[in-house]
Amino acid sequence: MPLINKLSARILVVDDNEMNRDMLARRLERAGFDVETADGGNAGLERVLCGNYNLVLLDIMMPDIDGLTVLKRIREVYSKMELPVIMATARDEGSDLAEALSLGANDYVTKPLDFKVVRARVDNVLGYALAARQLQQANERMNRDLEAAAGVQASLLPNKPVDIEGAEFVWRFRPCDELAGDGLNVFRQDDEHVAMYVLDVSGHGVSSALLSVSVTHHLAQLIGQHHRFTEAERCEYTGGNIISPAWLARNLNSLFPMEVMGRHYFTFLYGVLNVQTRTFCFVSAGSPGPLVVHTDGSVDVHDVPAVPIGMFPDSEYIDTAMELQPGDRLYLHTDGLYEERNVDTREEFGRTRLQQSLGRAAAEPFAASLDGLLDEIMRWRGSGVLSDDIAVLGCALR
Repeated sequence: MPLINKLSARILVVDDNEMNRDMLARRLERAGFDVETADGGNAGLERVLCGNYNLVLLDIMMPDIDGLTVLKRIREVYSKMELPVIMATARDEGSDLAEALSLGANDYVTKPLDFKVVRARVDNVLGYALAARQLQQANERMNRDLEAAAGVQASLLPNKPVDIEGAEFVWRFRPCDELAGDGLNVFRQDDEHVAMYVLDVSGHGVSSALLSVSVTHHLAQLIGQHHRFTEAERCEYTGGNIISPAWLARNLNSLFPMEVMGRHYFTFLYGVLNVQTRTFCFVSAGSPGPLVVHTDGSVDVHDVPAVPIGMFPDSEYIDTAMELQPGDRLYLHTDGLYEERNVDTREEFGRTRLQQSLGRAAAEPFAASLDGLLDEIMRWRGSGVLSDDIAVLGCALR
């Protein structure tokens, strides 16, 4: 039903007593309402099901179908918000009134009717219904906006596999809400180099998601300026025309100070892999370090202490290089991958279990190692949805 102004409401009065029915209808009409009447339960129910009313004033005691039966059938079609019902009852019908309220009546008036009381109850019920429908429509608009925003976020994820000789790339992204503060990407830069990153904005909700999207766009713009890089801004470890990951971190740090970002900051791990030399050059800003699984199942973690982006204007970030071997698997991830807690014991999944899971899967297909890990995390949690976003991507060297 459409939203209505209280004084333009269509009211149906259902009462088998002609004098009561007509008197109430006339007084409501003089108050400015659009009023129709029905002389019994059958007629009232027929009008409700065929009409478009905003309120029903319904007598309990009627000879053909009593008001409780009519109310029950109305509630099979309309909710209390969609079509409010006020019951009219005699003072000694307390048990019927209790049943009416349990069946979904919005309010009641007692006979003999005091029109001031009737008018006050009508205004209150219509006002509540109007406010409830406005809230519902606002929620529906918000949900549509959230769905659209989630679509924007999804469009920023890798949209096709990275095809480059010497390596295979996989990623998994699981937001805990409609919108995520985490982000990731992996993309080819030239015939030898592939860039990859994960980021994790503090907090949850719309503000974190908006910052994550903004960072993604600014990062793409910074990387797109490669033709203007000076020699000092290039990565010394990867070779080629590749920007220094640390230079990117420093620029993001100046662009997104937490003082003007709603006190939000974000962790960031960005790296570039030379698939021919198997050198991975990266910068870490408060993020868990790259995790490497060797062919024998052993695991190395390369944590580099540094503060998240946006915390301090003078933060220093450095490029770190690591040499990988054929068969190594490299994983970048946010902390949601191991901070998930068991719902009963509140114990974290932990980095040790994370490493053990990936180590056990060293001989399995690459994508299966990530899927198995995520399944294990959900089993560890026990029930419910994730408490934090998960962003993880990996590279398997051939």
